[in-house]
Amino acid sequence: MSSAPVIEARGLRKLYGTLTAVDGIDLTVHRGECFGLLGPNGAGKTTTVRMLHAVSPPSAGSLRVLGLDVASQGAEVRALMGVCHQEDNLDPDFTVERNLIVFARYFGLPRAEARRRASELLDFMGLADKAASQVEALSGGMKRRLMLARALINAPRVLVLDEPTTGLDPQARHQMWRRLRLLREQGVTIVLTTHYMEEAARLCDRLVIMERGRILVEGSPAELVSRHVGREVVEVAATEGVAALAAEHGWDAEAAGDRLLIYGTKGEEVYRLVMERLQPPDCTLRMANLEDLFLRLTGHDLRD
Repeated sequence: MSSAPVIEARGLRKLYGTLTAVDGIDLTVHRGECFGLLGPNGAGKTTTVRMLHAVSPPSAGSLRVLGLDVASQGAEVRALMGVCHQEDNLDPDFTVERNLIVFARYFGLPRAEARRRASELLDFMGLADKAASQVEALSGGMKRRLMLARALINAPRVLVLDEPTTGLDPQARHQMWRRLRLLREQGVTIVLTTHYMEEAARLCDRLVIMERGRILVEGSPAELVSRHVGREVVEVAATEGVAALAAEHGWDAEAAGDRLLIYGTKGEEVYRLVMERLQPPDCTLRMANLEDLFLRLTGHDLRD
């Protein structure tokens, strides 16, 4: 990865009246990196993304993308970026190929160049045999791949993906992941928002977890899980006996509804003691994961 940041934000803030949606965050993203923005609803992820691709001006702080000042050079920034929105906004009146060619014209691409790029991208996305089909004839997974193809029509150096696999079945999700890895290998920088923790763990080189407009942690998925959760988790029904045993041994434990999660690096020892002393009907020892980290930092309560 290049030492020069592709994205650099310092003290970035966004206000909507008296509401502070993004509260003075710092970000650095390097070339060829997949960088994740995670957080519960209302954390500030979408607002941050809107500032990144220059559709919502920052209220304070600095934000540069590919060396360009987003506040004063927004049009130039948008010309160098691709954006794949969460919502399906394909044109249902056009064929698959026509959706790409018309979109290419917004970037001033000559018709012949637009057709060439459309053909290459449909092949890359496994949609070449659907070029003449109407959009409404596509499956959900095909529509998401077409939206990604459209986001790539201008050969962007930075690709912003907002919940790219929402609603997809496991097979379609894995197809999308495979293509995103290929793009990263080609040097495309990816900024990803997602609620799928497995997706973030598989794709992201680094990520941040946001809460109420601020960054709680930043690092690689494995590093963050190890630092804040540990290697293993013992998950058991929350009873007074389990809570007392955890307190007796000073275990790092946290209630999650009707479950007690015990974190650390001595999972086998903890599991053995719980089973020997309490014989609970349901007790599980498993590896810690990104979802454990996310819930530990942001809580287990539902958000609007």
